[in-house]
Amino acid sequence: MAHALRSPARRRPRTERSAPAAGTWHCLSKSVAETDRLGRRIGRALQGGEIVALYGELGSGKTALVRGMAAGLGAPPEAVSSPTFVFIHEYHGRMRLAHADLYRLQSYTELPHIGLSDYDDGRTVTAIEWAEKAGHDLPADRLEIHLQHRSPSIREITFVPRGARARRLLARMRAGQRSSRTAGQRRRTR
Repeated sequence: MAHALRSPARRRPRTERSAPAAGTWHCLSKSVAETDRLGRRIGRALQGGEIVALYGELGSGKTALVRGMAAGLGAPPEAVSSPTFVFIHEYHGRMRLAHADLYRLQSYTELPHIGLSDYDDGRTVTAIEWAEKAGHDLPADRLEIHLQHRSPSIREITFVPRGARARRLLARMRAGQRSSRTAGQRRRTR
């Protein structure tokens, strides 16, 4: 299978926390709605063929993020659910989204039998929940998203790009954040 200097008068967006030089990006989500908006930003930045590997405990927001990704791709978000009884669900928007959940995978040796490699066509976006269960079989070029509980409602989300395609995806997401922030500022000044 295959964020500039800001004036002290402006408030920092709730979701952004810091951006270390290595390309890793951290943000906080204070609600399911914020996680959904972040997923929508990811979905709008996707171009096809990307692998998004999701890591986090139960209830950390992995499926909420994928629901937002689907909406950002133009697929109906209400159709997104965790593929608990099957390993993969497909959603169709401006491109196909394969949503895999490896929670029930007993061993990484089962991975070739669930059909995940069928989506390695260079056009389909693949989101993999419980990606750690894939072991070394994950593609080298992937955007890792680590979700951690900070409180009952706050999640820390860390984006780690692994490879050139993942770095470009993260750059597009962050550029989209800046452009939507600028558009919001223009609306407020009118």
